[in-house]
Amino acid sequence: MKGDMQSWTPNIAGIIEHANKVFPDVEVVSKLVSGETHRTNYGEVCIRSRKLASALEKNGYKEGDILATLALNSYRHLEIYYGVSGMGAVNHTLNFRLHPDQAVYIINHAEDKIIFCELPFVPLLESLQDQLHSVEKFIILCEKDELPESSLKNTISYEEFIEDGDEDYSWPQLQDDAACGLCYTSGTTGDPKGVLYSHKSTVLHSMTAAMPVALDINRKDSILMVVPMFHVMAWGLPYFAPMNGIKIVMPGMQMDGPSLYNQIENENITMAFGVPTIWMQLLGHCRENNLKLNSLNKTLVGGAAVPVSMIREFDEEHDVTLVQGWGMTEMSPLGTTNIITDEMLSMPKEERYLLQAKAGRPIYGVEIDIRDEEGNSLPHDGEAYGNLVVRGPWILQRYFKADHDAVDENGWFDTGDISSIDKDGYMAIVDRAKDVIKSGGEWISSIDLENATVGHPEIAEACVVGLPHPKWDERPMLFVVTNTGNDIEKQSILDFLNDKVAKWWLPDEIIFLKELPHGATGKLQKFELRKEYNNHYMEK
Repeated sequence: MKGDMQSWTPNIAGIIEHANKVFPDVEVVSKLVSGETHRTNYGEVCIRSRKLASALEKNGYKEGDILATLALNSYRHLEIYYGVSGMGAVNHTLNFRLHPDQAVYIINHAEDKIIFCELPFVPLLESLQDQLHSVEKFIILCEKDELPESSLKNTISYEEFIEDGDEDYSWPQLQDDAACGLCYTSGTTGDPKGVLYSHKSTVLHSMTAAMPVALDINRKDSILMVVPMFHVMAWGLPYFAPMNGIKIVMPGMQMDGPSLYNQIENENITMAFGVPTIWMQLLGHCRENNLKLNSLNKTLVGGAAVPVSMIREFDEEHDVTLVQGWGMTEMSPLGTTNIITDEMLSMPKEERYLLQAKAGRPIYGVEIDIRDEEGNSLPHDGEAYGNLVVRGPWILQRYFKADHDAVDENGWFDTGDISSIDKDGYMAIVDRAKDVIKSGGEWISSIDLENATVGHPEIAEACVVGLPHPKWDERPMLFVVTNTGNDIEKQSILDFLNDKVAKWWLPDEIIFLKELPHGATGKLQKFELRKEYNNHYMEK
């Protein structure tokens, strides 16, 4: 027997239409390439999104076409999110930090027909255009009189392109599983893989993300969106912020500590979203200049594990609650969050910080489990750990253009993470499957060792890699970047770690670097260090 309710085939353009009707005057603030602060609102974003959609249709683009962006966080990029997907095309966000070879592979694999390009990235596309087989048009995100002279073929400014678009454009009704967005994984092993999101999966993800037990979004919040709009659709923020009438502030290229601090204070920011390396810069700036974050209440952190030292500093120096979230490109991305509960507030601070350092509990719609090598479910006791598997309505079934599913016969997707889950449902990432270290038959978590190391007052960043060893199979090597950039006494690091990890976890070697290798999304590129130092212990 079927229910008697109306059928629902959502178009995500309905989100910006809702914001236009209910929250038209809520601000959207952008730092432009010029350094100028641009202010608009959801009402204007909605109208300009319609004009973009209309202009695309007039130029012959249709449902299912894949149209790419090479852009910063800005109001124009937000309009593209809605204008492209709303008219039935697919919004493909390109990561401007990718190696050029990977960028060429991704653009050709996706068969992008248009690239919406920010001014600073025009030279990059000029150098690549002869290798791009499907791109027909380059739309430069600028005013007509700002359009640069360029060797790019068939270019037009964004403002000229949309000026004849119809601001009363009507959004089409789309199929139930129509695609709306495309993101590619970072491709640290093999070629990057595409993940194609649907309108329904994106709307469901956004509605759930804003729940009090997920990200605890409040109508009165003002959000600093540091997470890039090319990174898993900015964690869903461009959707759930207008859905709930929340002011968003986008920093453009200005993501250094001083700029972020000024934006937080000047725009009365209450919540900020970004990766740990960004917040290290912000905290460092505050520490060095004796500054306090006055308006900020919460910072939402994802993309990498968060050290307890960062949680402690945000809380004790700034009265800011750090909320960790975990997910993947394949998960739209949100899977778990670690929102503060009354039980956590009643704990001693250090105990609470340790719990906050976990990835959190699954949000409604996401199921998680841990499995052994044979696929058997393991106890959720906080002690056992195994392969983390997930399933849910915004988790991929198969990769873009793949000829087989990426899930098992029961719909479970293997994340590649090694995790534990405790009796209260809190999940902790022990390591990536490829990064966990097996030494003398025992396991060492590179993440736990890294997090312990960055608690050292003179260390800014740490990376642990397991390397082949003639006696123990593998032993950890610790790479550190100090606050000053200068070497410090290695023994001071070992002494600091002595009561924080098991003795056999202590690294056999400590290497000081000026910077660690980071990938396009800010994640540590351990394979580069592993390749360079792979024979270090074997040759001793």
